[in-house]
Amino acid sequence: MTTSDEEKKLLLNIARNSILTKFSGEEISPKDLPESNILNEKLGIFVTLTKADDLRGCVGFISTDKPLYKAAADAALLAAFNDSRFNLLTREELDECQIEISVLSTPEKVKNYDEIEIGKDGLILDEIFNSALLLPQVPVKHGMGRSKFLESLCRKAGLPGDTWKTKKLRLKKFSAEVFSEAEIGF
Repeated sequence: MTTSDEEKKLLLNIARNSILTKFSGEEISPKDLPESNILNEKLGIFVTLTKADDLRGCVGFISTDKPLYKAAADAALLAAFNDSRFNLLTREELDECQIEISVLSTPEKVKNYDEIEIGKDGLILDEIFNSALLLPQVPVKHGMGRSKFLESLCRKAGLPGDTWKTKKLRLKKFSAEVFSEAEIGF
């Protein structure tokens, strides 16, 4: 999965414009979508909002039945207005926020913890009553090794941090193509 610079820019514009639409009440829809297979693929996507390098919202889909460009718009709205960790984004804050998009590969089962590669793999924990997801960039940003990454995933799922040491967890891993407005030059 490789997204061209034009497709990255378009997805970032769609994400930002979907949030602007919520404030203005106007319908802003992408015009003249380029001929692109990836924009129409049904891939997982997460949209992350940061303000002064601090997380301000992050929501997405592991998989979706919508084309990627529509899922980008939906995930952006959810990150801005439905991330339960934060208050609703204000119009003024949007100007101070950077948008980052992570396009996910299809998750695959983790057979052994040793196969988890920091900086390459994101993780999905899917236990019966506990689930969580951490994107591949999380352990890199926070200087985590594999142990801390697994501990953080367990805690995010509401489990004791050392659960991964005492129980073989139901995990899936995925990679992500990650790009941001700062990287693209917005």
